[in-house]
Amino acid sequence: MFRSTRTRGAALFAGLLLTAGLAAPAHAEGSGSATLDAVRARGQLVCGVSTGVPGFSLPDSQGVTRGIDADGCRTIAAAALGDASKVKFVPLTTTNRFTALQSGEVDVLIRSTTWTLAREGNLGLEFAWVNYYDGTGFLVKKSSGVKSAKEMDGATICVQPGTSTELAIADYYRLNNMKFTPILIQDLPEIQNAFLSGRCDAYSTDGSALATFRFSQGPKADDLVLLPEIISKEPLGVMVRKGDDKWFDVARWSYVAALTAEENGVTSQNIDSFADSKVPDIRRLLGLEGELGKALGLDNKWAYNIVKQVGNYGEVWDRNITPMGMPRGINNLWNKGGLQYAPPMR
Repeated sequence: MFRSTRTRGAALFAGLLLTAGLAAPAHAEGSGSATLDAVRARGQLVCGVSTGVPGFSLPDSQGVTRGIDADGCRTIAAAALGDASKVKFVPLTTTNRFTALQSGEVDVLIRSTTWTLAREGNLGLEFAWVNYYDGTGFLVKKSSGVKSAKEMDGATICVQPGTSTELAIADYYRLNNMKFTPILIQDLPEIQNAFLSGRCDAYSTDGSALATFRFSQGPKADDLVLLPEIISKEPLGVMVRKGDDKWFDVARWSYVAALTAEENGVTSQNIDSFADSKVPDIRRLLGLEGELGKALGLDNKWAYNIVKQVGNYGEVWDRNITPMGMPRGINNLWNKGGLQYAPPMR
């Protein structure tokens, strides 16, 4: 693989200094990733998340951001810095999330963002991994008597602008020769209140978000119905800027490490008991043999730090999504009927 002009130039500069008998400056011996070097210099990962979605990223009563997306940030921080707590969470809306990543305001975006060709082809950004396989759904009030999305011809639908949900609804209605009126509201609490107050007939977004919102209503959850139709594929992923391949690798393989740990039964609680393991995959995962960390520009205990401090993928799911009453389904491991498949760590 050809190295970037920046990488070749840095290597040439360092070589010239050594030829002259001079030591190369520290910045000439970086990780190969401008983003990773910036994160290390800062001593903190800056991670873009949602403004508040239960199960994904939402501050608890102590102000600590919890959720599967938040733990995704911690996973990358554990790999890059050796400390999962060194994360600054930046709440972003659907309209400013991409510009925040493009401009460098955040190092990575983990904000229930759907992987699409248009986004990856047009924005100068790319998806490193899918942390949640989802799909667009509809939530209605039980009192409406609606039991299927196909009964909602002429309905008003609350939806956030600038989302893939908008396009999914438009496609669905066009294919079914139906009409609808979108009620576009950016602020999440406002759109949810608009639905509850009767301003729209249905609320549409990712099925996971609808389920967690319904769950958050407590005793009134039974007054809301999640319709059976899932009308789109919504692979929600981890997004980084294009052009920094090493940082892309760190983001991708941090998730692979969490999946590999689950596949091998390695958890945050029992990980140290595997110190004498003879299983090659586990030994490489824990940095007991091989140089996988070095290949990423990381410490060889990068994956150990992820599992020890954050947990494997299953632990993250059980901590954040299971309490929402949502089955793991297609987010299960590949050998349990799901889509989560870890490439080999070797």
